[in-house]
Amino acid sequence: MFPSLAHRPWHVLCRVSLQHRAPLSQRTPRFPKQCHGWQSGGIHNLWFSLPDCRVASLGLGKVHYYSTSGSSKDGPPQSASGDAPSAEKVLSAAIKATPAPSELTPQGLTKAETIQVKVRAVLKKREYGAKYTQNNFITAVRAMNEFCLKPSDLEQLRKIRRRSPHDDTEAFTVFLRSDVEAKAIDVWGSHEALARERNLRKEVERELQENIFRNQQLLKEYKDFWGNTKPRSGKRATFLQGPGKVVMVAICINGLNFFFKLLAWVYTGSASMFSEAIHSLADTCNQALLALGISQSVRNPDAGHPYGFSNMRYIASLISGVGIFMMGAGLSWYHGIMGLLHPEPIESLLWAYCILAGSLVSEGATLLVAFNEIKKSARQNGVSFYEYVMQSRDPSTNVVLLEDAAAVLGVIMAASCMGLTSLTGNPTYDSLGSLGVGTLLAAVSSFLIYTNTEALLGRSIQAERVQKLTEFLENDPAVRAIHDVKATDLGLSKVRFKAEVDFDGRVVTRSYLEKQDIDQILTDIQQVKTPEELENFMLKHGENIIDTLGAEVDRLEKELKQRNPEVRHVDLEIL
Repeated sequence: MFPSLAHRPWHVLCRVSLQHRAPLSQRTPRFPKQCHGWQSGGIHNLWFSLPDCRVASLGLGKVHYYSTSGSSKDGPPQSASGDAPSAEKVLSAAIKATPAPSELTPQGLTKAETIQVKVRAVLKKREYGAKYTQNNFITAVRAMNEFCLKPSDLEQLRKIRRRSPHDDTEAFTVFLRSDVEAKAIDVWGSHEALARERNLRKEVERELQENIFRNQQLLKEYKDFWGNTKPRSGKRATFLQGPGKVVMVAICINGLNFFFKLLAWVYTGSASMFSEAIHSLADTCNQALLALGISQSVRNPDAGHPYGFSNMRYIASLISGVGIFMMGAGLSWYHGIMGLLHPEPIESLLWAYCILAGSLVSEGATLLVAFNEIKKSARQNGVSFYEYVMQSRDPSTNVVLLEDAAAVLGVIMAASCMGLTSLTGNPTYDSLGSLGVGTLLAAVSSFLIYTNTEALLGRSIQAERVQKLTEFLENDPAVRAIHDVKATDLGLSKVRFKAEVDFDGRVVTRSYLEKQDIDQILTDIQQVKTPEELENFMLKHGENIIDTLGAEVDRLEKELKQRNPEVRHVDLEIL
């Protein structure tokens, strides 16, 4: 309908409104006010003939072209002769195209409508490109590492206080990346010099990593010379209570049992006694492995392992289960089969019975210690004894419990088969006892392998606990909905919680406004007269509202951890 506007390359939004007007002779031209930052491209008079099913009217319109550039290219399209058509020519052509009065309705004769074209200024979209880091923040450590600066170089730069991502600090200081880059160029002279310095430092770092073992030895010698003022590690205390204490008791008792059972096998030659000796040796080795896993699990998280080393207990228990199967069950089956294929007479079993009785008492004592520890831990976690064992919440104590339970049953089985052999004089019963002990060990090892593998795969916590965590978040007024909830058991009663959170923007904005001076905001709004002032106003408060949203996320994470101490890591993602 408007060829002059249809071919315009610049982006404008025209609002067309139809208004009743007076006769043309009495109408005064109306010019829309020119927007700030726009340049006039000229005024042209055009007549428009608007066909309508009800009316046929003529209107005089003035089209005012605006441009963001000062060039004449943004003006109206020129005709072939170079001059715009005059209003008289357009009027005469429009009159000829106007229907006869007899064809018009009465209403059409009394009403006329005009077209008023208004141009509204639209903020031009800013192109940032594929990489834009001018407004990025950078910490002092990164500034010194990545741009090869010194602390003294950062003292003169603008310092900005931002919310801290860590729970133990409320805020920390950052710098604008653009300021740091400019300072680096000022210090080193050029980008090429900065790149050379970076490469040089990377070479030095690579050499240090290659000599890390030597550096650790030097550090140890330095600490020994000057005295280590750091607090001692808590590894020793780990073996004086809880699972560590259970494992150490089991190592001592099983080591003694292995020594005495080995002597009894050498004296009697019983296959069942050999299986029991191998059983005790396997228990001792596996529990030593558990002690290593416990000592490694209490290490603090580092850059390479941000979630810590708590899974080392599951890894040690998994290897222990494999060791029980290969060493314990395998050797017991082998000795039992060899006894069936090549039976040999058995010497006096008196000493064997005495050693088995002592082993039953010692293994029973270790079993009682492990049972009491698991019962105590299950009560603290609010679960039953059976659930605590089946879920492998404490893999180290679990292994000791199951190994000692298998040891007690194995002692009873071995003593029974040896008794049958002594009564009947048939060594087959003794070989069958060895096969029975091997089968018992295989069952225990299979259970340990299964439960620890499930734990290492990152299994979910119980649905009731997930529902409890989800309801806490949904009851908060700033949250509209929770999606994609994942609650993973990290082991040792540690949970990692992740969820997509749909926040209520109105509540977040109201939370921001409650901390502001409303009168001052109203004053700032009244002072906004130009698009640039409006943009600055929106950018200022928009950034503050985003900070408020981040503060709401931090608040929810903190409250979730306080109400649920087992939740150690919370990742709330804004939907």
